[in-house]
Amino acid sequence: MKISKQCRRDAKRLFRSCQVGGVTDDQRVRLVVQSVLNTKPRGFVGSLEHFRRLLKLDVDRRTAVVQSSIPLSIAGQEGVRGVLTARYGAGLYLSFVVNPGLIGGLRVQVGSDVYDGSVLARLNSLAESF
Repeated sequence: MKISKQCRRDAKRLFRSCQVGGVTDDQRVRLVVQSVLNTKPRGFVGSLEHFRRLLKLDVDRRTAVVQSSIPLSIAGQEGVRGVLTARYGAGLYLSFVVNPGLIGGLRVQVGSDVYDGSVLARLNSLAESF
């Protein structure tokens, strides 16, 4: 479905109204969607569809997956959390996953950014160089 320029502008305006300090507020999102559904302005379906897309992109950008070969200690998790918060800002959703296949090190994915400091990645790059 093609979305008009006006629907895109409306969706961006709605998205900006849901931001508090650079972080999306879930309660505001609910209120905005409810308000749009109650008033049903012209082209509201396209606006809501683009608004949903903007929200999904924001959630993806704010989601971090930290993989390690062994479970990280609480101090290790707090250290990683501090570094990622300093780099990406507040409102980051972190999940820590144990992946024994990494052999050692960490692999961090935040949105489309991937930081791979694992032994497996180094072995793969070494194998490709031969």
